[in-house]
Amino acid sequence: MRGVITFGLVAMLASGGAEAADRPAITGISHIAVYAADLAAADQFYAVKLGAEKHPDPENAKGTIYRFSPQQYVEVLPLPTGEGINRLAHVAFSTADAAKLRAYLSAHHAREVSPVQRAPDGGQWFSARDPEGNLVQFVQSGTTDTTPAPGALSSRIIHIGFAVHDRAKEDGFYRALLGFRPYWWGSMKAGTTDWVSQQVPDGHDWIEYMMVGDGSTTPLAKIDQQELGVLNHFSLGVANMEAAVTTLIAGDRLSPRHDGPQMGLDGKWQANLYDPDGSRVELMEFQPVTKPCCSAFTADSPKG
Repeated sequence: MRGVITFGLVAMLASGGAEAADRPAITGISHIAVYAADLAAADQFYAVKLGAEKHPDPENAKGTIYRFSPQQYVEVLPLPTGEGINRLAHVAFSTADAAKLRAYLSAHHAREVSPVQRAPDGGQWFSARDPEGNLVQFVQSGTTDTTPAPGALSSRIIHIGFAVHDRAKEDGFYRALLGFRPYWWGSMKAGTTDWVSQQVPDGHDWIEYMMVGDGSTTPLAKIDQQELGVLNHFSLGVANMEAAVTTLIAGDRLSPRHDGPQMGLDGKWQANLYDPDGSRVELMEFQPVTKPCCSAFTADSPKG
């Protein structure tokens, strides 16, 4: 049985029970970790094409982090033997108090809650599993520095998306237990749901359920490595899409596979790059410029 949250707990938290007051702030996206079959090729993509700042990985000596700011980065890890088509290692959120959040999740019987670990700069983190088995980290930064990485295409990761099969189970973890808030949902076809966006409880970054299987327009039979790379993605916020794409073209920084710019169904300009393993990096303007399809936004968008 993969679900770990009882109906009673879901109801209590959804109605604003006392447990929610014990949960420390979750303020935004910390990072996303992806696997790479060719670390040199990944370095060329993240350090050169995206312009992120390369640093040693405090979690894994075999990995590398690529910073957009000291608070947000991509962690690139060597592809494990036998991993198959998946290139998503974990997603990670920023919290004000890692130890307290760990105690909160342990008290509510979250899956596979790890001990808190510490980085040389004083940062702390731990991990847990969501109901679909995704590894989720919670990071308390060891610095308050938010200086953008020089040369980076963007200094802000505004959302992370990943494949979701069972929305109700995932909502039990992200919404009921962690306090994420509805932001927007949409679809390619009436009567289906393809994207469900939920903001962190104490900020404007969000996660995006990329719905697959029944009730969506993405059948499970369609999911190969390329499709999974589209679903499991992260988004860099840009103030002006034309300027961002012009910078990429002028610097010969477009990835071999890319698409856009185009208007997204959420009313925001978007464009996509793909790393050498097919993981998608979505460029997105912070604010919508036209009315979204399917549903209205129910929370403020990030302002950059």
